[in-house]
Amino acid sequence: MEPKKIYASLLEKIVWLDLMPENKLNLSELADLYKVSRTPIKEVLIMLEAEGWVVRSGSSFTVTPLSLDRIRETTEIRIILEVKANELAMQRATEEELLALTNFRNEISGFDDNMNKKLVVSLDMKFHKILFNATKNIQLARTLERLLSHYLRFWLASPGEINKESFFTEHYTIIQAIEDKDKAALKTASERHIKDSINKIMGIF
Repeated sequence: MEPKKIYASLLEKIVWLDLMPENKLNLSELADLYKVSRTPIKEVLIMLEAEGWVVRSGSSFTVTPLSLDRIRETTEIRIILEVKANELAMQRATEEELLALTNFRNEISGFDDNMNKKLVVSLDMKFHKILFNATKNIQLARTLERLLSHYLRFWLASPGEINKESFFTEHYTIIQAIEDKDKAALKTASERHIKDSINKIMGIF
């Protein structure tokens, strides 16, 4: 298997907690799993380390633990980048992307309040990917997706299910602001959405 596919596979396992935080990664076991030598596995783990998904101690690698300090720092970056990204999305979104946001709003409205946690998280990522891609800035979209994925690990690791109405409140407001081309309302809703997320996470952990 190509290193790029191994990277994507391991990243998905880490984000979705198939590989739990602080789980030690055995190079030989991973090499057997992906039917490659240890060398490409180590190369992939070094790539994941550079993006904060794993930590290295000597020759061993461990899935990065959930750290509230790190999520605070990530929040500061998100507030700076994501608020501007949403503004760019409002300015640059195609008719197809605007329709995707409308369809998303209709989709989440159709679910019961108590949704499966993984479904809530996957829908949240879907929403943000629409906005990130609408910026027409590939590097910005990739950076924001990585930052958001760190948040999603916290939501997936939290006890109990997630209430839909509470979780998606600002999603509706952001979509409405984009449809209205209301820059001030979009900025307020975007900042509140990120701050609410960190406050809820801090309240759980």
